[in-house]
Amino acid sequence: MKRFLLFSVISAVILSTFCGIMPTTVFAATAEEVSSKSAVLMDYGSKEILLEKNAHDKVPVASMVKMMTILLTLEEIDAGNLQLSEMLTTSEKAAGMGGSQVFIDPFVEYSVSDMLKSVIVASANDASVALSEHIAGSEEAFVKRMNKRAKELGMNDTNYVNCTGLPAPEQYSSAYDSALVLHEVTGHEIYHNYSTIWMEDLVHPSGRKTGLVNTNRLIRYYNGCDGGKTGSTNEAGCCLAATAKRDDMRLISVIVGAKDSKTRFNECSSLFNYGFANFENVSLVNSAEALKVLPVSKGRVKEVEIYAAEDFSALIKKGEENGYEVQIDVPASVKAPVKAGQSVGKVMVLKEGVVVKEIPLVTKSDLKKMTYLDSLKKIGEKW
Repeated sequence: MKRFLLFSVISAVILSTFCGIMPTTVFAATAEEVSSKSAVLMDYGSKEILLEKNAHDKVPVASMVKMMTILLTLEEIDAGNLQLSEMLTTSEKAAGMGGSQVFIDPFVEYSVSDMLKSVIVASANDASVALSEHIAGSEEAFVKRMNKRAKELGMNDTNYVNCTGLPAPEQYSSAYDSALVLHEVTGHEIYHNYSTIWMEDLVHPSGRKTGLVNTNRLIRYYNGCDGGKTGSTNEAGCCLAATAKRDDMRLISVIVGAKDSKTRFNECSSLFNYGFANFENVSLVNSAEALKVLPVSKGRVKEVEIYAAEDFSALIKKGEENGYEVQIDVPASVKAPVKAGQSVGKVMVLKEGVVVKEIPLVTKSDLKKMTYLDSLKKIGEKW
């Protein structure tokens, strides 16, 4: 039994070393403890930055550029402009891309699903270009969309030149912008169908197979990690943007310019450890609970329950006062008719006296106006 336990421990250490992830309990409490060039730890719910180092430095981020390629593809699918089952015809340019690839054949058909999976799991340059050409007509046209979307997301430290992240003059991003784009990607349910794949085969139309192994090893070795994107070039160093969720708390951790692969995984994990150990989500507004009961004038009912249109939670440091206050602003009564979901007031969340969130207050059912017959009926009931 003792030999078996010893063997298990040794095996775990060897496996972790082989995968570039050594077991660690170190919490990066300050930016100085991060050796990589740039880093960001972001709360997913509020986008609040919990820790940062050179977060807005404009630097190459290698294949983390593909997060925008993934995002635009997912948004095309959600908009109904693209189907996962849809077939695309590959070009000679796409098939000839260097670097990480899945060795697609030129001038043959692959499904959008297989190409998207190849980008998310294996960081395939050839699949990225194939998707870009199918969606926008050319990689150049697709890159224009990438830069437009980046501006819409407030990614002010980013300029894209290609859809792959291969080295190119004037192509750069930042740790903060990488966190922003991963935040958007993470919100798409389809993404997680692929991002959690560890190993799988891509079957080409000819029947040959290419083995896919997830470049983000944290999805296998870090508790709660279910997505992310790696990147590695000589100029960018080793990079990683990853997301992990435990209970009702999701974090985004970004490392840019690590000296080696092992460091990026360890430091990204260390940021996660710090976040999960030191912060917690506190529910401030619950859309399932009635916040107020208001009288109804000229309606068939006398009163109605009012609900927040959405939930709101705040991230606070464990053991500290949260500094939040919730205020409700509603009229003295609600005048019928009112449609379900129609705003009848608002709830405001303040932090240290400053409004950080406003949420409409709504009814969950229609409030119908009292008719003449309703009035007669009420008079009759009084008799």
